[in-house]
Amino acid sequence: MTSIAQIGSQPVQRVVQFRAKPAASLLSAIEEAVQSEDIQAGVIVSGLGALKKAVFRNLRHFPPQFPVTPRDRLYLSVSQPMELVSLTGWIAPKKGGDPEIHAHFSASLVENETVVTLGGHLTHETICGIKVVVAILVVAPETVWAAKDSDTQTHDLFIGS
Repeated sequence: MTSIAQIGSQPVQRVVQFRAKPAASLLSAIEEAVQSEDIQAGVIVSGLGALKKAVFRNLRHFPPQFPVTPRDRLYLSVSQPMELVSLTGWIAPKKGGDPEIHAHFSASLVENETVVTLGGHLTHETICGIKVVVAILVVAPETVWAAKDSDTQTHDLFIGS
């Protein structure tokens, strides 16, 4: 295989769904659900509802040298009603520690009577509006983990035995 860095599979153990409270940080709600349900590894497969604020974190450019730093990123803050139209990500155990959560999301908003959709990395500053529901597929933690990637110098998902 020349295009895939790693590959693996594991059975889905269960599905965890939760509804976040209005005015809660969406990422904090996910962290709380992961802790409450003792999720060590999983896949965030769905998120929908309304947001009152979002901070989208995106890469401005690939840096000439890793790791990526805050100056390589753009943080766009939007404070108005938005529809959460997608939420995806992974949850994996860190060696000797709590699980790491890495999530991306997209949200649509009305701008000049046109619907605009934005997306990026989920931040703690993204705040729920109403009816935010998240679904996580829980998998066995034995074949996935989060660790520092030697190429990018950041935490990433590793898959294997």
